[in-house]
Amino acid sequence: MAAAALALALSAAQARADTLAESGGTPPELNTTAVMGTAASQPAPRYLSDWLHQSIGVIGSKDIRFGPYTTNDVYLEYEYFGRKGPFDLYGYVDVPRAFGVGNGYDTGITNKGSPLFSEQEPRVSIDDLLGKHLGFGPFKEWYAAFDWIYDQGHNVSGRQNTLYMGLGTDIATPLPVYLSANFYVRRQWENYGAANANSWDGYRAQMKLAYPIGTFSGGNLTFVSFFNYDFGSRLAEETGGNTRSDTAFVSTNVLIYEFKHWRFWTAARYFHNGGQWNGSTLNFGSGPFQNRSTGWGYYASVGYRF
Repeated sequence: MAAAALALALSAAQARADTLAESGGTPPELNTTAVMGTAASQPAPRYLSDWLHQSIGVIGSKDIRFGPYTTNDVYLEYEYFGRKGPFDLYGYVDVPRAFGVGNGYDTGITNKGSPLFSEQEPRVSIDDLLGKHLGFGPFKEWYAAFDWIYDQGHNVSGRQNTLYMGLGTDIATPLPVYLSANFYVRRQWENYGAANANSWDGYRAQMKLAYPIGTFSGGNLTFVSFFNYDFGSRLAEETGGNTRSDTAFVSTNVLIYEFKHWRFWTAARYFHNGGQWNGSTLNFGSGPFQNRSTGWGYYASVGYRF
C-alpha cells in the first residue's frame, strides 16, 4: 500500500527529536501551559493539545513497492503522536487516492478502492506501570509495544488486518540522537488474500533514529531514519512457487523541515522484497509481468500542525 509505513518516520521519534533540538530540553509545545502570573497573562496555546501533536497533510508517493505492482499516489493523511504518562502514542489515518491522482495500479476512495488505511503504534511503559526503573546499560526504558495495520478494502483481496506485538526500548547514545528499537511477533488476519491469513506468522525487528540538525530561517530541520525487517514467515512455503518471500526489508530516510504550524518533508525508501513479494514474473490472467519488489521509492509532503 502506498500509504503504509511512512508511519514510523513521523512518530514519537519526532517528538523526542524536537526535545533534543531545544536548548532547554523541553519542546516549546509543552511550555505554553506554564503558569506565569494570572491566567490572563498566559500566551495563547500553540496547538489544540499540550501533549498530543497532530497534523494533516497531503503526501505524494512514487514507485512504492508493497504490492505486486509499483504504485504512485497522492493521498490525504491525519497523523498524531505524543507521550502521556505511560502511553507513548503514534498513529495515522490515510485516505488513499484522495484527489483522484495516481498511476493505473493505484486504488483508493476515488476509484472504488479502499477508502481508508491506518496504522496505530502505541507503546506502554513497563517502567511506569511497575513504578520501577528497569533500564540498564544503554537501555533507558522498556515498553510493551504494538503495531496495528488496517486496510479497509471492500473484499478479502483488498483488505489487511495485521497486529505486531512485543517489547520495545529506548537506547542511550553519546550523541544528541533519539534511538529506539522494537521486536515484535506477528498475528496475521486478512492479508489481501495471501496464504498466511489467520495465522501467527513471523517476526519484525525495527529500529528508529532521529537527529535534530538545527534551525534554519526559523524552521527546525530534522533527519529521521528507520527500518523494518520481517523474518521467520512461512508465506513462501504456504503459497508455493517462487512468487512470495519469507522475509522483507524496508529502510526509510526522511528529512523534515517544520515551523510552528507548517511541516514539509521528503523521504527516500529502499525496499527489498517489499510486501514479501519475491521479484518474480507474475501473471494474474492478463499476461505476464515482472514484479519489482526491490528498489527505491519516494515521498514528499506538505502538512499543517494543530
